[in-house]
Amino acid sequence: MTRALIIIDVQNDFTEGGALPVTGGADVAAGISTFLAANAGQYGHIYASRDWHDADGDNGGHFAVDDAPDFTASWPVHCVADTAGAEYHPALTLPEATVHIQKGQGTPGYSIFEGVDSGGEKFGELLIAAGVTDVDVVGLATDFCVRASGLDALTHGQHVRVLTDLVAGVDSGASERALAELAHAGAVLATSDALAR
Repeated sequence: MTRALIIIDVQNDFTEGGALPVTGGADVAAGISTFLAANAGQYGHIYASRDWHDADGDNGGHFAVDDAPDFTASWPVHCVADTAGAEYHPALTLPEATVHIQKGQGTPGYSIFEGVDSGGEKFGELLIAAGVTDVDVVGLATDFCVRASGLDALTHGQHVRVLTDLVAGVDSGASERALAELAHAGAVLATSDALAR
């Protein structure tokens, strides 16, 4: 059994002061860093995803260019590749061996499984090549990209844990429903301190 940590979209635009801020996003960034400082050794691999949208166009309708965003399927411009908003939050400290996954290049790209590494390898193929069977999921936002990534991981055949104290969502009710959906689909909901025990 090889376990990986999957860190979803802990980026400036998704934290306080960004284009699409999630309340508690900065705390999640700091919490993940603290967790990694004590627990990185329990993971065979660490992956971190970022939205990495094209500057030109609407990225498959993801950006509300001509109309007002509905904040469900269309959004204000955010996480444009090579901008400050697309960078990791400064409180997130990642190990040097972290594999970086970019997603949403010309498409909405909610799930990490829609992303690729710097060499163009699809995320699912990376897990297979690395022999990963179990994943812990943390990051932003619970009701969108964490949800999509966790569900895709289950479909991919992974054993999934979501560390509920290291995620934050756009909407509290939608986030609770997303966690319930993940649990119903087979994910384990846990807290990071419970893993330490």
